[in-house]
Amino acid sequence: MFYGVNDLREVKKVKVGDLLLDGKKIYIQSMLNTRSDDIKGSVQQAVRLEEAGCEIVRIAVPDMEAVKLIPAIKEKINIPLVADIHFDYRLALASADAGIDKIRINPGNIGTRERVMQVVKKCTEKNIPIRIGVNGGSLEKDILAKYGHPTPDALVESAIRHVKILEDCDFENIVISIKTSDVPNMIAAYRKMAQVCSYPLHLGVTEAGTERMGVIKSAVGIGSLLADGIGETIRVSLTDDPVKEIYAAKDILSAVNRGEGVKIVACPTCGRTRIDLIGLANKVEDALRGCKKNITVAVMGCVVNGIGEAGEADIGIAGGDGCAVIFSKGEKICTVSEDKALQALLSEIDKL
Repeated sequence: MFYGVNDLREVKKVKVGDLLLDGKKIYIQSMLNTRSDDIKGSVQQAVRLEEAGCEIVRIAVPDMEAVKLIPAIKEKINIPLVADIHFDYRLALASADAGIDKIRINPGNIGTRERVMQVVKKCTEKNIPIRIGVNGGSLEKDILAKYGHPTPDALVESAIRHVKILEDCDFENIVISIKTSDVPNMIAAYRKMAQVCSYPLHLGVTEAGTERMGVIKSAVGIGSLLADGIGETIRVSLTDDPVKEIYAAKDILSAVNRGEGVKIVACPTCGRTRIDLIGLANKVEDALRGCKKNITVAVMGCVVNGIGEAGEADIGIAGGDGCAVIFSKGEKICTVSEDKALQALLSEIDKL
């Protein structure tokens, strides 16, 4: 599946549950952060993630006891479930038998070729794809010795090595991730990987941090690659409630025009502003978080520039002195008092 760097990249289609990774739609992923022995809490979090818009959810399977999570969670959600496995090939076999939709594993760390073959055979029988998850913090010793640290070339070489293990077993139902916490290295590694393979790529900045920096680093890393047309699935990794990962991922997709649902534009305010625009913008964002309409909503600080600057918005609001103008495509609809601005805007959105 590898080819010259100057050739056009065509994504090899890989099915995960009912989803098709083919580059036409970018799927949002997250991972449970509940304890693997907390079945009830894990099921509840998986349900919350799906309700928030998660399209693929991953769980850690560190031992055989954790395999019990698979049927329990799958009974309550309608999105694909991925098992994250390290070292013990038997956990992959058990997860496959339990109904998992995809396995995340590094073929090189589960032992002998015979063990890899057992996993491949099981995944082939059940049509389960394998995600090769290369991480900058766990590269092979010889590769680290060769490059000195997790450079883009080191990450790609590790990924190619793992892919070759599976291809030598006649298995090509593969997804690849090559994550690192260094954003420029992450971008460079994925760009190089996109040039040398056609397997679907799962994008992410690993160990991105708490919500503030984690979102910033993920937006730069994931967003840059999506703008290049690279990536089939994404995960925003945050040291926080994973539901926040879903909201951040949606915003990143929206920012590069690859998302679905509402896109909100808002001015930064200035000395002309006479209403609480910051508070209004936050209320609009919260109210429309679950809206499925593919529309652009503008929240602008004044009538002087607001309607003109946001003239392409499907619907918008521009502040006045204690009042606000509701407009659509640059045309005024009505004027309302400040205290009724939010409800008036939402009412017009309902009509769209």
